[in-house]
Amino acid sequence: MAIRQIRLKDDPILRKKSREVEVIDDRIRQIVEDMFETMYENEGIGLACVQVGILKRIVVIDMRDDDGKIVLINPKIIDQSEEKQIDMEGCLSIPNERGYVERPKSVTVEYTDLDGNTQTKTVTDYKAHCFCHELDHLDGVLYTDKVLNLTKEEIEKLENEK
Repeated sequence: MAIRQIRLKDDPILRKKSREVEVIDDRIRQIVEDMFETMYENEGIGLACVQVGILKRIVVIDMRDDDGKIVLINPKIIDQSEEKQIDMEGCLSIPNERGYVERPKSVTVEYTDLDGNTQTKTVTDYKAHCFCHELDHLDGVLYTDKVLNLTKEEIEKLENEK
C-alpha cells in the first residue's frame, strides 16, 4: 500500500472525465487499497480515483458507520429523490474551503464491487451528499461549481434546523 498525492483544485486532471474500468485485476485492487490509505491519512470520508491522478471510474467511501468501507467501480446514479437537502461540503482536493451545496435527499447508485458483481445501494441524508460529491468528480465536476450563494440569515436557518 502507498499514500498517493492528492491533486489540488488547480490541477487540470480534476476537470477531466474518468474512464470506465474494463477489468478488475490486481492493479485495480492496489489502486483501491492506496485510495483508502490516502483517504484515511488525509482524514477524508470519500475519495475519487481522479483525485490521486488516475482517470478511472472508482470511488472509495468510509463514513465510519455500519456500512464500513465501500468501493464503487463504474458507479452511476439510477434514481434520486425529488426532495432536496442543503449541507456543508468540503473536499480533499480543495483544502481549507467549505460551502453549502444542494443535493438530492436520497440517491440509488448502481456499481460494480471489487469481486466484479453488480450492486445497487440506496443512501440518504449526508451519505447521499457524499456519494453525489464523489460521483461528480468522475465527470470533472467539483463541489465548488455547485456552491450556493446564501445570505447570513439563510445559513443561520440551516444550522438551526440541524
